[in-house]
Amino acid sequence: MLFRFKKILAKVRNSLFFCRTDSIDYLINFVRMADNYVEILKKHWGFDSFRPLQEDIVRSVGQGNDTLALMPTGGGKSITFQVPALATDGLCLVVTPLIALMKDQVENLKKNGIKAAAIHSGLSYREIKVTFDNAMFGGTKFLYVSPERLSTELFLEKLPFLNINLIAVDEAHCISQWGYDFRPSYLKIAAIREIIPDTPVLALTATATPQVVEDIMERLLFRTKNVFKKDFARPNLAYVVRPTENKEQELVKILQAVNGSAVVYVRSRKKTREYADLLLRNHISADYFHAGLTQVSKNDRQDKWKNNRTRVMVATNAFGMGIDKPDVRVVVHMDAPDSLEAYFQEAGRGGRDGKKAFAVLLWSNNDKVKLNKQVRTTFPEPEAIKRIYDALGNFFQLPVGAGFQMIYDFDIGKFCSAFSFNILQVFNSLKILQRAGYLAHTEELDIPSKVMFLMEGNNLYKYQVSNAAMDPFIKVLLRTYTGLFTEYTSINEADLAKKTGTTSDVIYKALQQLSKAGIIHYIPRRKTPLITWLQSREELRHLRLPPEVYEKKKQQYMDQTGAVVEYGSSNHICRSRFLLNYFGQSKSENCGVCDVCLSRKKSGLKEETFSEIEKSLETMLKEYPMEADKIVDTLPFEKKDVWEVLKWLEDHEFIGQMETGEMEWLK
Repeated sequence: MLFRFKKILAKVRNSLFFCRTDSIDYLINFVRMADNYVEILKKHWGFDSFRPLQEDIVRSVGQGNDTLALMPTGGGKSITFQVPALATDGLCLVVTPLIALMKDQVENLKKNGIKAAAIHSGLSYREIKVTFDNAMFGGTKFLYVSPERLSTELFLEKLPFLNINLIAVDEAHCISQWGYDFRPSYLKIAAIREIIPDTPVLALTATATPQVVEDIMERLLFRTKNVFKKDFARPNLAYVVRPTENKEQELVKILQAVNGSAVVYVRSRKKTREYADLLLRNHISADYFHAGLTQVSKNDRQDKWKNNRTRVMVATNAFGMGIDKPDVRVVVHMDAPDSLEAYFQEAGRGGRDGKKAFAVLLWSNNDKVKLNKQVRTTFPEPEAIKRIYDALGNFFQLPVGAGFQMIYDFDIGKFCSAFSFNILQVFNSLKILQRAGYLAHTEELDIPSKVMFLMEGNNLYKYQVSNAAMDPFIKVLLRTYTGLFTEYTSINEADLAKKTGTTSDVIYKALQQLSKAGIIHYIPRRKTPLITWLQSREELRHLRLPPEVYEKKKQQYMDQTGAVVEYGSSNHICRSRFLLNYFGQSKSENCGVCDVCLSRKKSGLKEETFSEIEKSLETMLKEYPMEADKIVDTLPFEKKDVWEVLKWLEDHEFIGQMETGEMEWLK
């Protein structure tokens, strides 16, 4: 089709001498570029065509337009910036707060033969400098950076020398104070745009309310409003709220009734193991996942689940980012999430293959109490936050006025023990201090060991000859890994031990010895949370928690948890419609497959008939109460149909009978 279109355009250009040639050239170039996008998609990802909306976004970006793309989880967001960036000279700067996802995407791009690198708080200054140098001179196509790095002196020094063709902003809702995960470091992107004003930006998010959509475009300095929004409706995904006071028993029943792969979300690491054990005792294949596991363990568990050797993954919300398993048949939430944004994203991991799947929220009377209590836990008193900030400065022996851009390993348990703080209070205070722009808390990172050769050529050969004991270790490194002379490369000591017939400890000592000799730079594996000071340590009397960081954010959080309570407590509004309305799709229809829609179907009426009668009853009874017999006689519907709807509405406490015997509307 594209080939035929090109031929037609060529004929038009030759015959219509009076046409503007630049317009015809533009059309031919447009077709050529579209063809190029598909070629890139095929070459690197093996797909013959784009998913719905992907190509529209790619073309918009390719034409240099600032673009906001709202695509549900699993919609192929990364393709929308990777393809146009590969079609253009220069480097794509990708801003993302998810370091684990950043590392995964870099590795996946490298496997596809695409040069990519990442810069985040877990790297040493030397690693970051080498990465920047390679980005300037080494043909790097994708440079992933955490938002905290955007304001560092080194980044701003190197920025003018990076040939950036696109700024891709992942998790773009983080730039909005109305978003559910606001991060002030995202606001630095606007300053970057002012330095490279002609570079387009692609903002990506899976969930955003209309207010957040407008805020993203304003804060990212969009030249023209330009939003691509995929319909969030998932016709194959049945949303279910299951009221129960015995969630464990209900979970087992659900997994026995619904076959296939499953994810069970819980709020604590301890619960992941407990529920996995519960399922195993009931002969259901299960494993658990949380951020505290080693990377090797995480990868092993993910692979087993992806390849259906494990049926159920019981996990915290650390599980799911970047995981695109299409055949998940059920997603169960054991605990109420604290926002519908988070719930929609996690529930949306079910049924990506388009086949029937279930998203189940187990709801008990205690969930509302827990969510209300969570507000107090999530927002410690300002004085407590200030005490924790002061204690952090003392913990790191940091004088007032010092610490800007300094990074420290942070043992939260040791800190709490030293100052007698509650660990949850500290964790949530750190999040608020991060929103206020004082520091950044990176939760536990598992950073693999890395090596880069500092000596090469004849000098390296001479060292090998004169140090025979070290020669086998150098050779196995060079045979096993590539790129060791130009960049820091992740290595695995256990793999090297197998190849040399030694132990990991022997490999570790050999690498340390080579590093001391200046042959390589060896950075051993680190597994630790980090604290980055975004500002120098303030005197406590100058510490400020502005309204948008504390009071307004607290009210917003209360509104979000209130929406979750309403979703879990209601039994009269179609679940899908409820969620879609929350995200601004107000004209959505009833899904027909959620628990509410199915309960309405039990009346035996068509959805259209049921809705018409329900609306008429609501209008009538909100105006004045009326006896049931008179209602049935008054409405212009079949009497038996009106009785069915009346019964359903009374059962679901929409209407009730007054002492006078008249029916009134309760909601």
